[in-house]
Amino acid sequence: MCGIVGYIGNKDAYPILLKGLKRLEYRGYDSAGVALLNGEISIYKKKGKVSDLEDHVRGKETKSTIGIGHTRWATHGEPNDLNAHPHHSEKGLFTIIHNGIIENYAVLKKTLMDQGMSFYSETDTEVLANLIEYIYTSQDVSVESAVALALQKVDGAYGLVVISTEDPNLMIAARKSSPLVIGLGDKEYFIASDATPIVEYTDRVIYLNNDDMALIRRDELVLKNMGSNGTSVNIQTLDLGISEIEKQGYDHYMLKEIFEQPRSIEDTFRGRIHPDTNEIRLGGLHAVKEQLVNAKRIVVIACGTSWHAGLVGEYLIEDMARIPVEVEYASEFRYRNPMIGPDDVVLAISQSGETADTLAAIQLAREAGALVLGICNVAGSSISRETHAGVYTHAGTEIGVASTKAFTAQVTVITMIAMMIGKEKGLLSEDRFAKLISELNNIPGKIEKILEQNEEFRRIAEIYKDATNVLYLGRGVSFPVALEGALKLKEISYIHAEGYPAAEMKHGPIALIDEKMPVVFIATRDSSYNKIVSNIQEVKARNGVVIAIVTEGDTAIKEMADHVIEIPETDPVLVSLPSVVPLQLIAYHIALMRGCDVDQPRNLAKSVTVE
Repeated sequence: MCGIVGYIGNKDAYPILLKGLKRLEYRGYDSAGVALLNGEISIYKKKGKVSDLEDHVRGKETKSTIGIGHTRWATHGEPNDLNAHPHHSEKGLFTIIHNGIIENYAVLKKTLMDQGMSFYSETDTEVLANLIEYIYTSQDVSVESAVALALQKVDGAYGLVVISTEDPNLMIAARKSSPLVIGLGDKEYFIASDATPIVEYTDRVIYLNNDDMALIRRDELVLKNMGSNGTSVNIQTLDLGISEIEKQGYDHYMLKEIFEQPRSIEDTFRGRIHPDTNEIRLGGLHAVKEQLVNAKRIVVIACGTSWHAGLVGEYLIEDMARIPVEVEYASEFRYRNPMIGPDDVVLAISQSGETADTLAAIQLAREAGALVLGICNVAGSSISRETHAGVYTHAGTEIGVASTKAFTAQVTVITMIAMMIGKEKGLLSEDRFAKLISELNNIPGKIEKILEQNEEFRRIAEIYKDATNVLYLGRGVSFPVALEGALKLKEISYIHAEGYPAAEMKHGPIALIDEKMPVVFIATRDSSYNKIVSNIQEVKARNGVVIAIVTEGDTAIKEMADHVIEIPETDPVLVSLPSVVPLQLIAYHIALMRGCDVDQPRNLAKSVTVE
């Protein structure tokens, strides 16, 4: 959600900014712009894609060694050229790019207008630019002090970069609840909202903490903290290669990431499951293992696809570890005065580690005294720093907005946690535990077999690409898979789709079923198999169209369903991992056939860093 890139050094800034903005397109945006400082500040911005900005700038003056760029996802003000970032102050002394929301912008704007200042956009960001300029001119302070004093008056979240004609060799970056990373080069610095624009130039980075402000010159970086916390320069090494953020021959990032799942799942459990000693070792949880095993309750907080992974976790942890689990939408948890305390373990799940609602829920849980653990995919992310302990997935960078390999990596981690607790409590026998480790070890190979059926998934998509509604049904651990399948279809193809527990079909959704409405069943063999067969019969009795995901060799459902997708036989505990893959690919093909932008679906952002 929104993207920031900045450069100060001795190179030509514009090509670096433009390439950086292209690297950030996956985050979701509706306009883009750059500001270049060379005596005066030149601002170029345009509604639409980065390519539209590139066309707009072609032939114009771009000479500069200091500049900032931005991709905007609209919050305040419609997407247009005026509301696009960067924004300048009234007299043009300050130029700013900003991720986040200034919640008290209306009050600040009225105060500034009362002082005679005027505004050209509808954005909260322009208010901040004018506030900085007003403080600078009225209080006769330095550029640094003007920015710091302005931020003290701001309520809300921000990741921002400021440049000024008043100090043309200085770039200021500041962060509160919206991520920023600084890349270190040789007498040059790169600033970005995540590491993807930086990895091409350096692997040495600093992740800003909340309330950090960085004063950056070509030969100097000074880091300060505007809150009560002290701060220090903590240089980290990026574990990210340029190949990970390129398509590598695939038509889309989403397709590449679906096909990477055998590897990403294996990378997630590699070094953590030990068949030779019949152990699971999660080093990130070592210090809190006893507290986790003895938890009276586990509360999962997450959003979107991560919430679905958490719902899988509820079934697995309660089944194998016999600990009560509640799965909460982070956005609801933070506002409803939840009952949480020192006996609880809170498990926060986020691909990016920057989800605003999840971070706020973590803060609430910590204040209540709970042990807060994290599962996320991005080293150095806010969630990895705000939680007491946690486990990284090793899915690798996920560029496609519709999450795929992150989901299966999250489920893999949760499965290992449930197994570890279950064994530690003596609830899983040595034989059962060994069988599950062996099964988990075989999952990548099973998904490889499923991916070989991609052409069949494309044929099914061709038949149903014009559907207006699709229902997804599953029981037990397959219910969250139904939810995830429906989410994938609706977010990239814009077809209305809903997931339900199969038994709930009779309590409303069955009224929708007719010969025009596809119904997707996750109907693999488990303890509820006979029940879901009955649900399929109920749909067929009403002339419904059935697409069924079944265990390899199933003949009963094959006689009833219109289309059958076979997946290798898998222990019911782990079946969500292979069964979600056909749903991802069918959604992908349908979206493609409908002419949708698969990697950047409308109105969506990869990382939701504002409320």
